[in-house]
Amino acid sequence: MSDAVAWFADVGIADRPTVGGKGGSLGELTQAGIAVPPGFVVTTSAFEGFLEALEAREPVRTKVEALDPHDLGAATRLSEQLRARVMNEPMPGHVESAIMQAMRELCADGQPVAVRSSATTEDAEDASFAGLQDTFLWVLTPEDMALKVRECWGSLYSVESMTYRRKQDFPESGVAMAVVVQRMVDAMCAGVMFTRSPTTGDKSVITIEGAWGLGSAVVSGEVTPDRWVVGKITGDISVRDISDKHAKQVPAPGGGIVEVELEGADRTTPCLTDEQLLALREVGRKVERHYGKPQDIEWALDKAGDVLLLQSRPETVWSVKDAAAKPIADPTANPLAHVMNIFGGRK
Repeated sequence: MSDAVAWFADVGIADRPTVGGKGGSLGELTQAGIAVPPGFVVTTSAFEGFLEALEAREPVRTKVEALDPHDLGAATRLSEQLRARVMNEPMPGHVESAIMQAMRELCADGQPVAVRSSATTEDAEDASFAGLQDTFLWVLTPEDMALKVRECWGSLYSVESMTYRRKQDFPESGVAMAVVVQRMVDAMCAGVMFTRSPTTGDKSVITIEGAWGLGSAVVSGEVTPDRWVVGKITGDISVRDISDKHAKQVPAPGGGIVEVELEGADRTTPCLTDEQLLALREVGRKVERHYGKPQDIEWALDKAGDVLLLQSRPETVWSVKDAAAKPIADPTANPLAHVMNIFGGRK
């Protein structure tokens, strides 16, 4: 179709320079036979062509590299300037036509999509950029999708993203933004799953968190999720921590999402059955075997109860500690040690 578009079925994790961390992972999962909602990636080639036009008039990357990451005022001013330039710069015609045609093919019956940032620096094993760039849910038209792609490009220059890159000393020449466009799941419930305990590093358990509706409520911290700890090999459910889930996020009629309050038994009813927990455990084990290392996974159950994966990234907290030659945690006798709310604005 165009070098601006790459379909999940045609890419893998080795294509991160072209499709970013998220795009590469979704392609890798698709090729591995894991159930993933179909989609495509607006490639870094499209972004680079767009950025080249911006740079021809006034520098972008050199301004970011000159930024003092501890000067919040300067970072805010530069972010506002660069994001405004991105939103005002016309998208190259061949890119716009290619991505709009790809969405028409992906959503022949008018299905909504998620538009998700996929930077080349995302989902590395030694750093996590989760939540530093934009995601848009329940996007209804090709025209709106193209606008959201531009907003994702601009989010590469958010205050949080720029200052994190400077603190990590990432060269701007190696930073580019791909964008995932993926068919939405109208989720019955959704959440996250760690194939290694996020609190103790124990590799013998899987920690699962979930809530009713779309997973955005969980990863943003808007709703306290239900939590379970499941034996990776045995399947024993050693922790059941069912929360009072006061609300859920659902599709809004005109696009986007809206939060609705829950009432009655829905607030305290577990969002997953034991059978569904064990199905998630099997998927988590399969993904970990494929990558050969612990994973941090975003999942959703559709209205039919089928498990779909929305993202899988390497677990970073304990892998960084391991790289620093600290001992790996032994299985803990206290299963509650694996439960912890660590979410705050991941996308």
